[in-house]
Amino acid sequence: MKIAIIEATEGVTKGHGGPFGCVIVRKGKIIAKAHNQVIRINDPTAHAEMLAIREASKKLKNFDLSGCELYSTSAPCPMCFSAIDWAKIKKVYYGCTKRDAAHIGFDDKHIYDIIQGKTKKNPVTIKKGLNRKECLEVFKLWSEKEDKKKY
Repeated sequence: MKIAIIEATEGVTKGHGGPFGCVIVRKGKIIAKAHNQVIRINDPTAHAEMLAIREASKKLKNFDLSGCELYSTSAPCPMCFSAIDWAKIKKVYYGCTKRDAAHIGFDDKHIYDIIQGKTKKNPVTIKKGLNRKECLEVFKLWSEKEDKKKY
């Protein structure tokens, strides 16, 4: 966790983004570390957890990070939590809570409200079924692919 804090501090000091740092560990060894870089690289997905997951996957040459542990300075946002789950990371440790993050302007409550159906105020317009027939053809191609690697 101390290294995650150092990463977060570096990111804030350099103006790269918010106060978020992350470290991924496997068998007691640091595999990846990162800090938020949303501002630096103009990428809204450049959260510390996302960058650390990308680095760990690259180093381990595997999208499956089971057996790894993740340390973060804050509770993961919905996007990062989803990535953690898809990476199959089963242990997550964090310092600050969602409430702590909300107090400094990083409030994800509206996203949780949308996911849980607590609000109809979705800021995103979603149109479903566009070119569904053609999209299903690609799904069929995947489904019938004999040498596919499931993830």
